[in-house]
This record gives sequence, structure tokens and C-alpha cells, in this order.
Amino acid sequence: MSSALLENYGVRDLALSHGAGSYVWCEAGRKYLDFAQGIAVNSLGHCHPRLVEALTAQAGALWHTSNLFRIPASEQMAEKLTGLCFADRAFFCNSGAEAVECGFKMMRRYHYSKGDTHRALGGDTHRKRIIGLSDSFHGRTLATIAAAANSTHCEGFLAGDAGFDQVEFGDIDALTAAITEETAGVILEPVQGEGGIRPADPNYLKQVRQLCDENKILLMFDEVQCGVGRTGTFYAHQQLGAEPDILASAKGLGGGFPVGACLAREAVAAPMSAGSHGSTFGGNPLAMSVANAVVDEISSPDFLEQVRANGDRLMQSLRDMQAANSGIIAGISGLGLMIGVFLNVDAGRFIAQLREEGLLVVKGGNNSVRLLPPLNVSHDEIDQAVQLIATALKKMESK
Repeated sequence: MSSALLENYGVRDLALSHGAGSYVWCEAGRKYLDFAQGIAVNSLGHCHPRLVEALTAQAGALWHTSNLFRIPASEQMAEKLTGLCFADRAFFCNSGAEAVECGFKMMRRYHYSKGDTHRALGGDTHRKRIIGLSDSFHGRTLATIAAAANSTHCEGFLAGDAGFDQVEFGDIDALTAAITEETAGVILEPVQGEGGIRPADPNYLKQVRQLCDENKILLMFDEVQCGVGRTGTFYAHQQLGAEPDILASAKGLGGGFPVGACLAREAVAAPMSAGSHGSTFGGNPLAMSVANAVVDEISSPDFLEQVRANGDRLMQSLRDMQAANSGIIAGISGLGLMIGVFLNVDAGRFIAQLREEGLLVVKGGNNSVRLLPPLNVSHDEIDQAVQLIATALKKMESK
């Protein structure tokens, strides 16, 4: 079918018409079990009644005012998020990339405010460089692709390094060597998503935190994909033994509605004075009405405990499958309901076979697939997914 859309997403031959909970239906009427959920966005599944109610009520009252005026729902949301983690301040935007960009500006502004020279247009510079890690993904803006340094994403867009350095994920010696007097901070994902669902080793995160403290630089966690209950704690770092100075949050935060947040400690947030940053739509009443409902649902200790239990159930089933089958599955990793399956066959072919069986998943880096079910997925739905994966494996083995 011809389209006037930019062709930056490649071939997309499946159109979905509606969804409910863990399931979606295509235009032809076929039902799919959705373990993609908009790439970890629909944290409570499709059309969750509480979110529909919140959005519908707000849509009949007030949509948009801009941040020229107070938005009480935004203030409520900031109180909730800062009460759930290390942060003292919150800035709201519309996406993960925007949240990360805000964090980058905070890093540089913080050092600027302390008297470290930083001239944006030439001249001497100091404490402006930011270190990213291999196999990361932080967004598609110029700064976020520069931070991740994926050659495919950067091709044709960047001239030079744009003020970013890269080291290997998990290599503390490489990070130590990369820090100079120009380094402003480090950004990393506590659980890598696009790179193939790889949780950072807790000891490594503790070493990174210590290294940043010793060098008086800032540490930023990108929890756009792994945050908001996805791993079984509200933010993933809360079970990994280290806290950041800045955190980017999005995706599941809006349960399907575009919401992003940059959270920071008071000392880091304080230099972001009036006029230093902004967002036309960030923190709008519609987005905040949904996000408040999402956080109220997910932040419950009982809910998070269930995420951990369901993650263990799915992970164990996959490990049993790996042990019982041929060498198609090379490895399994993850945390909570953020699980990566690494393959010895082409991941694209396996995803196509799963779709044929009625299961939707997401491709990951290093020849993997990502399983990202809604956080309120049921035992029956997990077991159904496992059975569909087993069927797909058998068919792949026979080909």
C-alpha cells in the first residue's frame, strides 16, 4: 500500500485496529498476544479501564494551557515521582529522548554554575564532555545518537563526536581511563534495552557511582525502558545498589500516552533557572492525568511484587525451554518483565515465526528478541506465550 509517510521505519505490513489488555487485533480480525506493547510503553496493557477513565475525564475538562500557568496534575506527579526515588525535582516532557536531552543540559549547566568554564560557542571549554557506553540507546536526536554512538544511527548526521566519548559497557577500567578534566558526567542504562536486555552488574554500578563521586562528575541513568515497574522495582537501579544524580523516565510512565520526565537531585536541578529549558507540551493536563493513574497503579508494593513473580515465572519457563530444545536459544537474560532471548538463528526470522503463531515481540541488539508484556500480565497469558514460543522453536528446527 502506498503512503506519504517517510520511509524511515522500513516495511510495516501489519495494521492493528484495536486492543484490550494483553491482546491486539489486526484489521483482518486476527487476535495476537502482544508481548511488545509498543516497545515497553503500554505498561498496563491496551486500553486499561483506569487510564481510559482518567483520560476521558480530563479530555472533557482541559487539554492544554502551556507552562505559562500552574498545572496542578503536574505538581502532583512531581511529588509522586520524587517520593518514589532519589530525586528532589522533576521536569516533564513528551518522550525519552527529550528527558535524556534535559539531563545532558543539566550536566553541563551544573558544572557551569560551579564556575567550570563552559563556552558554548568556541573558546576554552571545561566539564562539558559526557561518556556513554557501548550497545546503548538513548533516543534519535543529535545528542542522544552521539551519546550512544551507534554507527547506523549516526551515519550522515554527525560531524565529529559532538562532545561525547564512549567506552565498553561493564568495563570499569575503560571508564576510569576515559574520564578527564573535561568530563561532565556519565550516562548509562541500568538494564540495556536496545542492546539486547542486559542488566548491569550491581558491583559495576557501585564502582561507576564511586568513580563519579571521586572525580566530582555526575551520573545519569537512562531508565526510559527499564523504569516504571518494568523490572519489579519502580526504577531498576533500586535493586542494583547505586543511585544516580539524574534519571530519564518515559515509555511506560504514560501507559501509552506520550510522557517523559527528567528527575534530579536538588543540587543538580538548582542551576536550571527560569528560561534555561522548557517544553510546550510537557506536563500538559492530558498527559499528567494518565501518568498519575499509571503511577498510582504501578507503585503499589503488591503490584511490584507480582511483576517480580511473573518475571521469574516467564524466565524459568524460557530457561527450561532452552535446556530441552536444540541450540536455537543461545542465552536468556533480563530482570522482571524485561527479558531478552539471544538466538543462534536470525532474530528477524524467529520474530516472523512467532507472529505467524500469534505472538508479537520486539527485536533487540546482538541477535536477540525482547519480551515486554504488560506489567499486569496473567499467569495464563505467560503460559500461552511460552507455548507459542515452543511451537515456533519446533517449526524453526524443522526448517
